[in-house]
Amino acid sequence: MLVKRQNLVRIQSIVDNVSRMPTTEHEAVALLFRDRPQLAADLLGDVLNFPVPEFKDVQAESGDLTEVVPSELRADVVVVLRTDRPVLGVVVEVQRGRDPRKRWSWPLYVTSLRARMECPTVLLVICVDAAVASWCAKSIPIGHPGWALRPLVLGPDSIPAVTDADEADNLPELAVLSAVVHGSKRFDVLDALYKGVLRDVDGERSRLYADVVLAALQTEHARSYLEALLIAEKYEYQSSFAKKYFAEGEARGEIKALFAVLDVRGITLTDEQRLRIEECTDLAQLQEWVRLAAVAGSADKLFD
Repeated sequence: MLVKRQNLVRIQSIVDNVSRMPTTEHEAVALLFRDRPQLAADLLGDVLNFPVPEFKDVQAESGDLTEVVPSELRADVVVVLRTDRPVLGVVVEVQRGRDPRKRWSWPLYVTSLRARMECPTVLLVICVDAAVASWCAKSIPIGHPGWALRPLVLGPDSIPAVTDADEADNLPELAVLSAVVHGSKRFDVLDALYKGVLRDVDGERSRLYADVVLAALQTEHARSYLEALLIAEKYEYQSSFAKKYFAEGEARGEIKALFAVLDVRGITLTDEQRLRIEECTDLAQLQEWVRLAAVAGSADKLFD
């Protein structure tokens, strides 16, 4: 009874944490820019080759861009680069679908921030879907002669796939964004994220970034693969996926994770080997098999 009560307390703690975690792909990506505003400058300069001015400091500002209009206008993230004064404002928008209203509000976001900060201002749109990125990149004619807004757009074709652990270590937020965009199809991106970021970044931020990616991954295989890597490090889950594992029991969660990793890596099990795993209740043994599954070349190596 005491063990059951402790499990219930642990599950409730996780549920409480889930309420504070990003629950959508949109919020997950926006959180990266709030957590590290430098990411906006990195993407503008390194990926889009935009001439970013020299700056000493970068800050996330209030996204409330309401001026004299009656309805509230709030950008996803506002980043301001500064020296002794603002030198560049960046309105960051995360766009998951086509929204015709944005073609009316985006020009106001830019001009409102420009007026508030009294510095040049750009619009940076992040898209995980190529068709949406193409739609967002279309020029927005304002109506005044010679005045049109052409958003700076980063879609899946232009956001780099970070597959090197050292690069992920140097640019952790870019590695997280890469995993959000490419991780559902490319597990080498998840490997780089795990080795370069989730194992080395401080504990709280590592858990947050893991939850960001888990919330955004679009396939069960991808989620199971990343979860398996995290289980190997005894990661304390805060995401909604944790409830699944505790509901089924930790051992059953390890077994599912092990099968997912083996399946992704193309390692075939005999009926006897599969039965051996399914009947195993030794949590430490299952965790060891999960660790080995990430590097083993065959099922025999796993059981050696």
